[in-house]
Parts: sequence; structure tokens; C-alpha cells
Amino acid sequence: MLEYENQLFLDILHQDGLVVAAKGLGLESVFLSLLKVYSDPGNLVIVLGTSSKEEEFYLSQLEVDGVKHLPRVITNEYSSSDREIVYLEGGVLFMSSRILVVDLLKEKVPIANITGFMVCRAHSILESCQEAFALRLYRQKNKTGFIKAFSSSAQSFTVGFAQVERVMKTLFVKNLYLWPRFHATVHASLEKLKPHLVELHIDMTTAMLQIQAALLDLMNFTVKEIKRCNPTLDTDELTVENALSKSFHKILQMQLDPMWNQLSSKTKQLVADLRTLSHILVSLTRYDSVTFNSQLSALRAMDYVLKNSGWMLLDAAETLFLVAKQRVLGQPKETAESDLLDVNSEASPKWAALTEVLKEINKAAKSRARTEVAGGVSLDKVLILVEDNRICEQLKQYLTLGANEMLVQLYKRLSRRKIHQAQFRRTAKQSPDKKAESSGNSPTSKNVNTVETEEKQEEEEDDAENGEFQESYMLSQMEVDKDIKMEVVKSEQVELNDTIEENQPPIIVIQTFKKYGDPVALSRSLRELQPRYVVMYDADMTSIRRIEVYQSEHPESQIQVYFLMYVGSVEEQAYLTTLRREKEAFSFLIKEKASMVVEKDQDGLSEDCLNLSRDSSKAGEVVNTRKGGVVDLQAKSQTLIIIVDMREFGSELPSLIHKRGIEIDPLTLQVGDYILTPEICVERKSVSDLIGSLNSGRLYNQALAMTRHYSKPMLLIEFDQNRPFALQGRYYVSNDIASNDITAKLQLLTLHFPKLRIVWSPSPYATAQLFEELKQGRAEPDGATAAAIGADLESDNLAVSDKYNTAIHDFVSKLPGINSKNIRSVLNKGQSLDHLLTLSQERAVGLRVNSLFRGIYQFAFTTHVAMYTFDKNRMATGCFQTATALYQCRWRGTEEPQPLATSSPRET
Repeated sequence: MLEYENQLFLDILHQDGLVVAAKGLGLESVFLSLLKVYSDPGNLVIVLGTSSKEEEFYLSQLEVDGVKHLPRVITNEYSSSDREIVYLEGGVLFMSSRILVVDLLKEKVPIANITGFMVCRAHSILESCQEAFALRLYRQKNKTGFIKAFSSSAQSFTVGFAQVERVMKTLFVKNLYLWPRFHATVHASLEKLKPHLVELHIDMTTAMLQIQAALLDLMNFTVKEIKRCNPTLDTDELTVENALSKSFHKILQMQLDPMWNQLSSKTKQLVADLRTLSHILVSLTRYDSVTFNSQLSALRAMDYVLKNSGWMLLDAAETLFLVAKQRVLGQPKETAESDLLDVNSEASPKWAALTEVLKEINKAAKSRARTEVAGGVSLDKVLILVEDNRICEQLKQYLTLGANEMLVQLYKRLSRRKIHQAQFRRTAKQSPDKKAESSGNSPTSKNVNTVETEEKQEEEEDDAENGEFQESYMLSQMEVDKDIKMEVVKSEQVELNDTIEENQPPIIVIQTFKKYGDPVALSRSLRELQPRYVVMYDADMTSIRRIEVYQSEHPESQIQVYFLMYVGSVEEQAYLTTLRREKEAFSFLIKEKASMVVEKDQDGLSEDCLNLSRDSSKAGEVVNTRKGGVVDLQAKSQTLIIIVDMREFGSELPSLIHKRGIEIDPLTLQVGDYILTPEICVERKSVSDLIGSLNSGRLYNQALAMTRHYSKPMLLIEFDQNRPFALQGRYYVSNDIASNDITAKLQLLTLHFPKLRIVWSPSPYATAQLFEELKQGRAEPDGATAAAIGADLESDNLAVSDKYNTAIHDFVSKLPGINSKNIRSVLNKGQSLDHLLTLSQERAVGLRVNSLFRGIYQFAFTTHVAMYTFDKNRMATGCFQTATALYQCRWRGTEEPQPLATSSPRET
């Protein structure tokens, strides 16, 4: 460990606290050292907030270091009884907060035996989240264990009022450890052995400078328009410079969400255009000229031209589109071999610089191999780091094909795609009569078939470009005609301990900063590859620091770093802005730490901790106003209990209910989500869930079950108070559903169930307060009774799944007149749907389905019309065949559906 890592490790080991370190300083090394200390059966340490990639990294490193008792990852695969055994065995456990909270409430975790908690990503811990819930339950019954929290996002603690103080109270810690990059110990540790750095400042082409100037003018216009249209809006942070950062649009959206419904449509479009322009500006320095022009040309679609805020009418926009097209076409020349133009597209200046770097590395590797003993020299490896997988694919194509061939192939593919799309649109406009008249051997039908086939090929290429690229390539270098060329090799063909043979070139690995979403991917790659050369094709602050830390940890190998950056570009400005914002964030936290007031009992080790009191006025306590607001202990009522469905622990509400002093009883409920009293049952829905449940009919069945078993059923609808909410608009509704349909279905629900009460809540905080008020003066619910309600239906469903065809059972259960009381009788005495139609009314009454006949005929008529419509429009021909097969399928057993004798839906 480095000097600052050792000091940080000792500080957090001996005294609990919150560690906020700069990005890339190797906080995972300190975390790994703590895992080594606590990986013992005598301890029980629970780790929260880690991702699956991080867990794999820690487990692999601990295994390499020879740790015997490795940590375990607790998932849903462990049953409740298995988890109890694991808790008693001890060690380090990686757990999800949802599983842990349920086990803590059910007292399956020996809380007294817990050694402590280690929390990652502490900046995301709020008082309503599940991690805070687990820590509160832990601190209520364990006053000796530790809590150690870690975060590498200093900027997250600067958003909101006293954010760092609130997070520390939620974590029950009193100490704040700040480790910025400019810390004296960090600076001294990393300056002892630095990698050799070669900065290559690359000049942008004249066309790129013109495009960049035009885009900056358009962004400046957009920012000024937003400020002009909203003079009362706080726009201090709304600048073109800040718009270049990655997190700017998230911060801007969070600021505008509370007043989004008050903004004009022009302002909303301006915000969207600002995001679009910033994305295009970033693409200018990342991608090739053909890809950039393709992305830009997509904005000239008719729908976007009509709805944009007006920036496309400016002279800068005309310059943007004109110069971008000139970069691709260059000086076109006619060719006899192809109908397409032999374009002379502009190559990226970084490609030429990368080629020169690779030539220099190849030359240095050869000279080093001649001067040293071949048997003692390891194979040189070059690691090229890029921003995303598209750039990774782009460099792979360039290094294997060359710039000209790569750009020509890309241009031809995009040109063919435009031609095919135009032909497809033209054929789609033909009338159905003309399509019917054209025979299978006619030129028209051949053209249609060819276009459809080629269209599928183009769609496959689109899918590959939209995220099917790999995020890592391994190439072997060879010299052909004095130019650097590459060939793709498999990683299995290259061993890390290979030695250099005569004239053997270095191995080149192209990789993204976060390979496959792994935050520690670069650290893992540096340890496994042990590269001698690193090429920073794109600028990334975190990756640069990780290379510094790796060099300091491995003084035996000197790393040569090549840093490529455009001079005077937005790429350079965005990198400098990132450095500045992090420095300002740490300066702010240093001042906050100096003036911060920390409560004496904030760590929760004493019984007087206010953060453990679960609100100043506990639920169940009566405040006597005649005694100055003092709690009247004699008037204290019994403990309040709310039964919560196990599936509800993914939301914030159970944590806030518990914070108000109400005990939580987690059970698996078949009816309802929250049981407040023996009479009150609550089904909680968000607005999106409400719309989905209304459309699927699931809410009707839930309301039916609640009204059947509870005298006071409630439907709780939660909406975000910081966002505009109205069922009249399409904000929460998809484009294919009208808002008045949702309102009408909600009205029908209230008409069908007069006892159902609908409650609208602006936040989980308001819901928790409402639940507490509803429980005052009422009896407490019984867990066994609540769990038993609907259990008979569940057991019936299990029996039905073994006896009847599952697909047919679900099909019949949705028929009109069928409910849980008569479905088994219908399935036992009925044979098929057409058999039911032949039954007399007396026999149908014997099946307890009085309204079945009318419902069956109505259902058959509507589905027949719908199926015929689908077949006519050639939208879902397979739906008709599948439905008609199920129509005659026998219900008992698992017989395969038999096809109908007729094939026409109208005949059927």
C-alpha cells in the first residue's frame, strides 16, 4: 500500500467515519485491506452498496492473496433458512439492502453478533433508502459495532442544503475524512515515481474548427434564449462551459423538474436542443467524419425540423451542415467499377498521431530486445484507452484496414442504407390493390422482396452499431509497406509471461475506460496485462489517476504514457472543467467540515440519539399540551403495527413508516400491500403502475379481492411532488394510449367498487403520516390472519397448475363470468370452449356460471372481429392461429393444440 493509502486505512480502521476520496485514487485498495482484516469466522461484517463487478474483483483479489475464509455474496438463491445458517457461520457478507432489511425485521440476523457495516457509494444514502433503514435497525440493538462508509463522488455532497451533514447523520458517523488529489500526503506519494508522460497536442483541421465554432454559437444562442424566456429562473450554472460536462444535463433536469409544468413548450424544446447540440459537439472530436455526418443528417428529418426551437434557421446551422458534408465528400471522383462516388473523406488527426506513436513503440521494442537478453524480457504490451465501445470499434477498423478503406466502406454502407430506406418508403406508399395485382414473378414483387431482404440486413447492421460492439480488442502489430497494420488475435493465443522472440512486435489492447460497466476494469487490466505503454486516446481524469497509482505501486516497471488531445477543443475544455469542479467540491467540503456541528450522540451508541428516536413525536405517544408538550407516559398507547407485503421493500415507504415509530411486520400477502387495521387494507400504486394495472385489468382483480375480505379497502396512488402531475396530459402515458381512457377506467373502477377509497399522496413522507393518522384509536392487525387471506386461492392455483393445462387455465380465468369460485367446476365438467357453447342453460347453472353464456358469446364475437382485423392488416397473423388452436384445445392434461379444419378467420 502507498503512504496515503496506509494512513487512510489506519484512520478508518481505528475510528468510524465517512471517507470521501478523489476519483481514481485507489479507494478499492483500502476497501480490500479492510476485507482482509475482517475475513474471519469470528466476525460478521455486512457490506452494502457494491456492484456485482466490484464483488467479483474483491473475491478474485482475496483469493489471489490467499485468504482462506472468502466473503460470500448473499442473493435470492439463498433460502431464509440457509441465510440463518450463513449468519451464524460469520465472515464477510455482500448483501442487498432489501434482503437484509427483511431478515433484520424478522430477527433472523443475530444483530448482537454483527461486528459492523461497510457501506459503498455513501453519497447515495438518504434517510428513506433501504441502506439507511438497515443501519437504523442495526444501531437500535447494537451499540458496539462499527460503521465505515466510503465515497468517491465529492460533487454529490455539494447538492442540496447541508448534504454532507445529513448523510453523516443517516450513516451514524461523526468523523469526516477528506482525501482530495491535492492532499499533501497524496501528492507526495504519487510524485515519488511518476510514469513518463508524453503529451501530444494535436491541431484540429480547418473543417473541424469551423464546425466547433458553429456549434458553440448555436449552444450560446440556446442558452441565451432559455435565460430570456425564464428571467426568474436561477441560471447561474447555465453556461456553455458547464454544458460540456457529463453530469450537467442531469443537474439541469433536477433543477427544472419541480417547475416543468410551468415552463413553456419553447423552453422545454430549448432544453432538449441544448442536450442535442452538446452531444453533437462531443461527437466531433470522438468519431470519424462519416459517422459524425450521419448523426448530423438525422436531425434533418421532418419531425425534428418542425419541432426544434429555431436554431436550424441560423447561419451557423447552415455552416454546420455544409462543412460536415464537405468533410465526407471531399473531392469526389467518378469510378468505372461502381455507381457510387470514390469519396475522399477527411481522416481524424488523432489517427495519424496514433500511428506515429505505434511506430515509435515498435521501434523502441525492437531496440530493447536487441540490447537485452531475450529470455529475460517479457512481451511488450500497449494499452489504448478510449471512451466508449464505438470508438473502440472505430480504432480496430482503422488499425486493421487503414483510414481510406475504412471510411470508403463506411460511406458506401451508409449510402446503401439511405437508398434502401428510400425504396422501402416508396413501396410502402403503394396501394393495397397494386400490391395484390403484382404477381410473384413480376418485377415489382421482386423489387419488394429484394428491398425487404436488404432492409433486414441493414437493420442488423444498425443493431450492431447501437451497442453490439465489443469493448475490448487485442491486436498484433506487423509492418506492411512501411505502414503500421494490425491483425486481430485472440487473448488465448497470448500468455502474459510470453518472452520476446526475434522481430516479434508488441501486443496492442484497445479497451474502454469502464469495460462492460466495470468501475474497476482499468485497475484489473493494469494488473493482468502489466503494459509497458499506455495510450490515452481520450481524456479521462479517473483513468489518469489510476495509472499514477499503478505506477507508484509497481516501481519495478516504468510505464510510458502518451496523452492525445486536441488543442483548443471542447475535449480539452471539458477535461479542465472536470478538474475544476472536483477541486471546488473538495474546497467546499473542507469549509463545511470546519464549520460543521456534530452532535455528541450522532453515532447512535447512546440511547439518547435523536436519529434513533424515530421522530420527535413517536407514534403511539400522546402529547399533553397542558404540560408544555411533554409526552404523557401514562397515556401511552400500545405499539402500532403495520403488516407490509414482502414485495414492497423495494420502495421507500416501509423505511419512513418505521422511522415514525411504527413497527413493521413483513409477510407475503396475497391481498393488498399494507394492512393497517383488521378493516383497512391498502394497495399502493405509482402513477405508472396505476396506468399499467388499469390497462391489463389487474387492478380490477385486486380491488375485487380487497372488497371481498376487508370492509375498508383503499387504493393509494403516489405521485412525485417535484414533478408535474395531471392525467389530462401525456406526461405519464405512452403515445398509443389516450389520457381520457385512463380517466374513464378509473371512474369505472369507482363505480364498480363503491367501498373502495382512493387516496392521492404527493410523497412517501405524506403516506407514512397518513398511515399513522389512520391507525389512531383502531385495533392492530393480526399477521397470521392477514397472511391466511387469499392463501386458499394460492393453494388452489398450485393444485390447478398440476392438474390442468396452465395456458388454458389462464385463458379461461379471463373469460366473463369466471371467478375463483367457479373456475374449478368449469374446468372439471367442461371439455373445451366450443363444448361450453353446446351446453343448455340448466347445465350451465349447474356449473355455477349464470352469466357465462352471454359473456362467452360476447367474447367470441369481439375476438372474432379483432382476429379478422389483424389478419386483414397483416399485423398479427400468428395471433389468430395461436388463439384458434387454444380455442379447441382440451383443458385437462397437457394435450397439444389441434389446428382448425378451416383456415379463413371469417369462415371460423
